[in-house]
Amino acid sequence: MIGEVLEAGFRALWEYVALHVVTCLIPAFLLAGAMVSMISREAIVAYLGSERHRLRAFGLAAVGSLFIAACSCTVIPVASGLYFAGAGLGAAFIVLWVAPAANVLALAYTGSILGAPMATARLLAAFATALLVGAVMTWVFRREEAARLEAAAAQEPGGAAGAGVGAAPGPSAAPARPVLTVPGAPGLLGLLVLNVLAPNYLVQQGPYALKVLVWAALTLVAALYAWRRLPADAVGRWLRESGWFVRLIFPLLLAGVFVVGIVGSLLSPAWIQHWLGGSGIGASLTATLLGAISYFATMTEAPFVSRLMDLGMGPGPALALLLAGPGLSLPNMLTLGRVFGARRAAVYIVTVIIFAVLWGWLAGNLIFG
Repeated sequence: MIGEVLEAGFRALWEYVALHVVTCLIPAFLLAGAMVSMISREAIVAYLGSERHRLRAFGLAAVGSLFIAACSCTVIPVASGLYFAGAGLGAAFIVLWVAPAANVLALAYTGSILGAPMATARLLAAFATALLVGAVMTWVFRREEAARLEAAAAQEPGGAAGAGVGAAPGPSAAPARPVLTVPGAPGLLGLLVLNVLAPNYLVQQGPYALKVLVWAALTLVAALYAWRRLPADAVGRWLRESGWFVRLIFPLLLAGVFVVGIVGSLLSPAWIQHWLGGSGIGASLTATLLGAISYFATMTEAPFVSRLMDLGMGPGPALALLLAGPGLSLPNMLTLGRVFGARRAAVYIVTVIIFAVLWGWLAGNLIFG
């Protein structure tokens, strides 16, 4: 029994490393490092800062995240890169939520498998949760964020790899520098964003090797571009910042995936059918908690939920699982505690769980009932 459980954990770890590290995490780490080292902190604060034009910042973060096809783990370097580059806590956590929970690729796939009503409900619930998450995180940690901005305003901002991690200039200051601080940065950032998105968008069927080929081609182009167009010191800073994110995030992701594999092997189909049927709040809570500890790569949640619905799962709990499953995972939660701190991670996780349960219960009784 113990051997089979451990084997499930190692199998999940192998599948994650084989199918996600190269085409998902490596591009995300490189993009996060580039954002921290090449985008002006003053400009990020002006658009996504925690005090100025909060609704605009939340809206930009939510809408922009629709086009990031990322899982709950891949999005952490992107969201933390924005935060450490000067974005407000609320906007950073909106990116952390919307990208895995409601990106356009996952929504389109949800509609094709589960129907347009479920995809629409998922989009509306995810956006409502995003605004609430941003508001809750901003309000709960308003004093800490104010102290962070005040401390940063008193000194020259530093990189995430050094003592100035998370620093950002005061929100009242107008950007004193261009948005991009490195010559050639626009082209590199564009290539890195493309490298994050293209493998999942362009290769939705067929062998995984096709995704690797897309990733390898774009990575080669990005490397040649950096070599020819960027100053050597800028490339060095970019790679150091990317390495900092790898050291911070990657080990806990692996540990979390291993634990998820073990947990998954212990859940029987009969248990799932018994606890996830109907449209009661208990079923939505069970579905949310199941999704919160499980790991779903982008788009894998829709066929999983479809299978559970065939076994008797109610549409309300299905929506709750569609929200919490991609948006949270055990590796995601463990890593958030290290990147943003245990208190911030706990408030975010509890907020997401509460609203996923609420939307699932409301949808099961008012929309799909």
